[in-house]
Amino acid sequence: MLGFIAARQAGLDDPARLRRAEATRRVLSLELNKDRDVERIHGSAINTLDIEPVEGRYMLSGGSDGVIVLYDLENFSRKPCYTCKAICSVGRSHPDVHRFSVETVQWYPHDTGMFTSSSFDKTLKIWDTNTLQPAEVFHFEGTVYSHHMSPVATKHCLIAVGTKSPKVQLCDLKSGSCSHILQGHRQEVLAVSWSPRHEYILATASADGRVKLWDVRRASGCLTTLDQHNGEKSKASSEAANTAHNGRVNGLCYTNDGLHLLTIGTDDRMRLWNSSTGENTLVNYGKVCNESRKGLKFAISCGCNPEFAFVPYGSTIAVYTIFSGELITMLRGHYNTVDCCVFQPNFQELYSGSKDCNILAWIPALREPIPDDISEKHLNPAYEDAWSSSEDEG
Repeated sequence: MLGFIAARQAGLDDPARLRRAEATRRVLSLELNKDRDVERIHGSAINTLDIEPVEGRYMLSGGSDGVIVLYDLENFSRKPCYTCKAICSVGRSHPDVHRFSVETVQWYPHDTGMFTSSSFDKTLKIWDTNTLQPAEVFHFEGTVYSHHMSPVATKHCLIAVGTKSPKVQLCDLKSGSCSHILQGHRQEVLAVSWSPRHEYILATASADGRVKLWDVRRASGCLTTLDQHNGEKSKASSEAANTAHNGRVNGLCYTNDGLHLLTIGTDDRMRLWNSSTGENTLVNYGKVCNESRKGLKFAISCGCNPEFAFVPYGSTIAVYTIFSGELITMLRGHYNTVDCCVFQPNFQELYSGSKDCNILAWIPALREPIPDDISEKHLNPAYEDAWSSSEDEG
């Protein structure tokens, strides 16, 4: 650490290098913190979490009972031991509560005054945070598995929606209607994600084993279909051509710079793709156990070197290095299947939701202070007293 500070002070290092090094150290020391608790409100499985990107302070959660809860993660007590309190919730008694399981919640990327939720009750709702009333409701023919708003869009207000239909729906917030449809998948669309680099590029994952990249400005729409074999399918192979996985693809997430896309399927495989060329980078993560029948919400770190993926893995969360595929650790603490996790990049914290109805906070371990007696024992040899008297030498 002192070396990083000295190099930064002397202008020998990029100022961001110290930040990246410390962020990486903090992620590598994530642990279940006995001093940090999240108030338990949900009475059923927690399917989805989202932390707003404006302040990184407020978190949404959505449950299998249709309930949505808004938490404040800020510690106002300034005491080391505290509970993240629920500010408000859309409970079962709320007139506009979702009738069935909430599958995705997302904050409006530019303002905490609005958030969105989608559910198995075939609706997508746009909520006013201050009044907890829906400002707009979109209805669909089938259950809604996933939706996403672009984090970088300035020229459109489209929400991509994946439903039981193989058609990807695009809902326009400005007009309040489903503006157009992207056709190409053969089965239900389980996950959707806008690129954080190009505002018109959308990735979709389906139960047909395919992942498609779209440019929503184009009439034909589909730019490419990701191929796990990079076009070199062997004749002995029985897998269908142009598939990303040999099973349902139920999770996908862009890296923070938008240059790579991570996908996960029920073939127990996770794959990393070059998002501009569509090439499978062939990083081997080993077996990534995935038995989810619906969308799996995993997270990617931001500001670290290397970057990490946090993937629900049974009742644990597996932490992988993205570009080498190394399994770093398994975070254990839940009593039942983990369905979702979300990363807080400002403080390198991780929050996870599970079928055990709990939200757990994974916090970087504090540096342990070195006791004086130990520090004296390990004194740098350069500072030791090497002087001796002539009597000792004789």
